[in-house]
Amino acid sequence: MAQSDNLAVPSGDKYVTVFNDPVNFNAKHPLNNSWTLWFDNPGKKSNANNWEQSLKELITFDTVEDFWGVYNNIMKTCDLSISSNYHLFKHGIKPMWEDPANKHGGKWSIQLPRNKTMNDIDNIWLYTMLACIGEAFEYENEVCGVVVSVRKGFFRIALWTRTADNQDMAMSIGRTLKKSINVDGQFEFQPHHETKTSGKPWTV
Repeated sequence: MAQSDNLAVPSGDKYVTVFNDPVNFNAKHPLNNSWTLWFDNPGKKSNANNWEQSLKELITFDTVEDFWGVYNNIMKTCDLSISSNYHLFKHGIKPMWEDPANKHGGKWSIQLPRNKTMNDIDNIWLYTMLACIGEAFEYENEVCGVVVSVRKGFFRIALWTRTADNQDMAMSIGRTLKKSINVDGQFEFQPHHETKTSGKPWTV
């Protein structure tokens, strides 16, 4: 997950990790990428023209410790109101189809019934984020970010990719995602723009 042999620590200080002292640690484990957490809840009256106005950039982090600091101090997914979304994307990529990193890509997604996953959704979302920031994917550069959406009857988990035309890469990412979060059900891949026309949708 992190470059453990390259701890970030103030010059001249002794290494004190979070494992040694959860409060007064001074060494952090850098991630290979910086990540930005976004939130939106556009409501029922939203449309393509005003959706971006509801999108809020919350915080950017680049170490393991800062990730946990963020995760432990934000509202859990199960407590979010209907229509809310968390987006965790690599820094510099907006969670929008129009972003240059996303415009040729697609997403793996699965819908999870609220009545069956309400007690599990927080861990499912956590494991999804950990797979991304820990670079669990063979084609890590293909991963742009992940989204959890709260709807009246279901939660949706989605992972966005840079491209949508390489089935081998896409299937590898989909299989790793499914294994990482360990949920029942089928993930389906969908290009952001319907350019893939060959047969049945890709599923894992």
